[in-house]
Amino acid sequence: MPTTHPHAEVLHADALTALPTLTPESVDCVLTDPPYNSGGRTPTERARQSTRGKYVSGSARHTLADFAGDNRDQRSYSYWLALVLAECLRACVPGGSCLVFSDWRQLPATSDALQAAGWTWRGIIVWRKPLNRPLRNGFRRECEYVLWGSSGPLADRDQPVYLPGLLTGSQPRAGRRHVTEKPVNVMAELVEICPPGGTILDPFTGSGTTGVAAVHAGRSFLGIEVTDHYAEIANARVLHAMQQAPAGNTA
Repeated sequence: MPTTHPHAEVLHADALTALPTLTPESVDCVLTDPPYNSGGRTPTERARQSTRGKYVSGSARHTLADFAGDNRDQRSYSYWLALVLAECLRACVPGGSCLVFSDWRQLPATSDALQAAGWTWRGIIVWRKPLNRPLRNGFRRECEYVLWGSSGPLADRDQPVYLPGLLTGSQPRAGRRHVTEKPVNVMAELVEICPPGGTILDPFTGSGTTGVAAVHAGRSFLGIEVTDHYAEIANARVLHAMQQAPAGNTA
């Protein structure tokens, strides 16, 4: 088992510019939370509504920076995401996994993109959010989803893992850094799909939560983030996690 300190890096770049430069079969897992491009019913809404307006409750007591790439319609989102995930497949080792977040609106589009990119469809992990939005005369917006694919047959492991298909955790309230920031405890469970000592790729790094969870679990991390503001935050968070992580933490 490797005993080296995990390596972590955040590239400030567009995913479709940076991904083609990666060495084929150089990462062990892809775990990412792309901009959902969800909620804009018309071209006007997609062009004018901010990401905060779409994804943050009006009662939220914080002001967070918007992020790029969230104004596509559903067809262009599917096409664009398929291009990104195809490059991720090229960079991933055979048998590695790809985990992609989605909300209910974009679930079919994300499934199409994952499979069009060449990943083998494996299933859906449900992420339940205890703090969620109620819907008048309807059902709560209580869940989001993680779509799972693999690069061909799943790789065998010396020590098999049996991971949950239902995750629970709410977005952070105190100290929140990103409009759609994911809980570290949820990401900590997902990074276990990557073999110990392996490298996790996140082409939409945001504020760096995937990187923090990866480093804490002894995995190396390569992140890509296009928005200046969030690239700086992600780099700082991942660097801090690296400084905290003891050498040899690969469990």
